[in-house]
Amino acid sequence: MTAVLGLGTYRVRTVEEPARTACSDGRVWLDTAPNYATAHQTLGPVIADHSRAMVTTKTGFFTGQEGATAVADGVLTPEEAAVGHSLHPGFTRWQTDRSLAALSRADIVFVHNPEHTHQDRAVLHARLRGAFSVLEEYATAGRIAGYGVATWSGFQHQAFTVPELLGLAKEAAGSGEHHLGAVQQPVSLVMVRPIALALDGRGPLVQARAAGLLTFGSSPLHGGELLDLATPELADFIRPGTSSAAACLLAAASCPSLDVVLLSASTPQHWNAAKDAIACPLEPGQLRRVTDVLAQG
Repeated sequence: MTAVLGLGTYRVRTVEEPARTACSDGRVWLDTAPNYATAHQTLGPVIADHSRAMVTTKTGFFTGQEGATAVADGVLTPEEAAVGHSLHPGFTRWQTDRSLAALSRADIVFVHNPEHTHQDRAVLHARLRGAFSVLEEYATAGRIAGYGVATWSGFQHQAFTVPELLGLAKEAAGSGEHHLGAVQQPVSLVMVRPIALALDGRGPLVQARAAGLLTFGSSPLHGGELLDLATPELADFIRPGTSSAAACLLAAASCPSLDVVLLSASTPQHWNAAKDAIACPLEPGQLRRVTDVLAQG
């Protein structure tokens, strides 16, 4: 089963039109964050018009302007704001309030790249637990449906594992009834290890799915770099007659145990072409042949 297509908004300059196109399909995931330029604010009216849209935002990173506001509000010191990222519980609460005001609602609030500034595992886990505690409060109060972790390299570098995240969520909730509901990580033909592990029935995606968490794959075209890296020969090997972009997206979306693949589509045409590209997933055997070819260099 292929993952469903969700709309990512990172580096999407004009997000309203593709977002409205995506929402016209009904139940669709929209993924954003406060540091995604104007996308965070722009999505508010779109979400208000489409009650079936599922919304994820994030907490952690912030823009220079938001950092300055946090300093003015006494939430961060100037030194903390200069870092551009915070997991401090007070900041998590402040930023989540602002996100809910901008978006009107959120189904998932991801803790955004928690591995970014804290390399010591004990310190990182303590900070994650603190952020989870705040988000548990919001979920218990019905202000958000749940929360998760969106990571770039946390699983890869073993900063944390899915079982550890589940343990921290239970500690934050004070019981087994926690609201950790999702994980997000890069899945692409550049970040191919999650695919290879999932094909073997191992790794974070498999563990998360087994625990009942939603799994999101980000950056399926690796920030657009795959458009230059993928050769026509590779695209034809993945699926004959497809473009490089379509083939690379298809490979990511065909990853086992992946629920949602997030694509930063900049136009309605881009969104519709992406839907067509993943409509018929690769068989696991063919996907394994693709990963084997890439492993050979």
